[in-house]
Amino acid sequence: MNKNILNTGVQQFITEKLDADIMSVLLKKPPFSEVTAQELAQQIESKKKCQKKLPTWFNTPNIYYPKKIHIEQTSSEITAQYKAEIVTGKSLIDLTGGLGIDSYFFAKKIATILHCETNTNLAEIAAHNFKILNVKNIQNHSLDAIDFLQQTTQNFDWIYIDPSRRNDTKGKVFLLSDCTPDITEHLTLFFEKSDNILIKTAPLLDISAGLAELKNVKEIHIVAVHNEVKELLWVLKKGYKNEVVIKTINHGKAANQTFNFNLSEEKRALSTFQEPQTYLYEPNAAILKSGGFRTIGQQHALHKLHEHTHLYTSEKLIAFPGRRFKIDKTVPYNKKSLKELQVRNANISTRNFPESVASIRKKFKIKDGGDIFLFFVKNCFNKHQILVCSKV
Repeated sequence: MNKNILNTGVQQFITEKLDADIMSVLLKKPPFSEVTAQELAQQIESKKKCQKKLPTWFNTPNIYYPKKIHIEQTSSEITAQYKAEIVTGKSLIDLTGGLGIDSYFFAKKIATILHCETNTNLAEIAAHNFKILNVKNIQNHSLDAIDFLQQTTQNFDWIYIDPSRRNDTKGKVFLLSDCTPDITEHLTLFFEKSDNILIKTAPLLDISAGLAELKNVKEIHIVAVHNEVKELLWVLKKGYKNEVVIKTINHGKAANQTFNFNLSEEKRALSTFQEPQTYLYEPNAAILKSGGFRTIGQQHALHKLHEHTHLYTSEKLIAFPGRRFKIDKTVPYNKKSLKELQVRNANISTRNFPESVASIRKKFKIKDGGDIFLFFVKNCFNKHQILVCSKV
């Protein structure tokens, strides 16, 4: 951490160059003798990445920014605020603290936060930023959190962990046992130090695989932002043996969409099937990830188009946690039908359909965009159809 970067002139330069071409910053001789061109470029790139993702950091003077990969890997403010709503109590240890975004928001709810980070430079940056942000209830530790837990006699109301989803041999990984640290190996230790564990995992992790690897799972939160799943959050409670509750949230610009259910409820729910009626419903990304396909239809009294076509239909328009469309026309899938539609531009989606969006666009020369929405689907009679829709 080069503290010369925090000098007034350097900070002003970084702010002025936020929209500049980074190569021009790298190739020019730096105007400051104690700060390199590479360091200036890093601060500019990383700060710019924070503008939407971490607005508190972006809008606060004298924040020190790490390499942009750390910005890309950290929680956004939206998801960090959501996590803070889950926890309660007086103490929490963040085992994989990183830049400290999650710790910062936990500190608004919990009296004492222990922020652990093995990367000494990143730990130093986080500590500096906490001071700038006037956070006084976070204790910073640059150490291996597992070693710390094994040695300490302290207990915590919550343990929070965001294990690394990459390793040297497998690249992207999909099992918790392949992550670093290995949560499955240390669960007994965690429950010795806390009754409550909150785990953040990548959206790619299969829910059934996670349940198979973990124990005492009380809740699974699926967190989406603008219809893109960002995080899976696993709440573990010591000794918990009851039903696992799935909670989904999709943070939108105007409002948030929520939908909750439990796994036995999904198993008991029954789907009804109909051909496309007047309206079409597409669940948001968090619900699609949850697998609650029967429950969402049953709770909203909607019909599915097909067991594996996760779209729903009704005669009357209802409120729904996802996108809603008016079905203007339903035609069989063939070249003649598409030619008669005379569609040059459309938003295309496929559900339970043998061809990809890219191949359909190429085959029928349909460009992206416009106000028409085409859904290529399989219906309840196993026939391929095109639904011509307009957004409600």
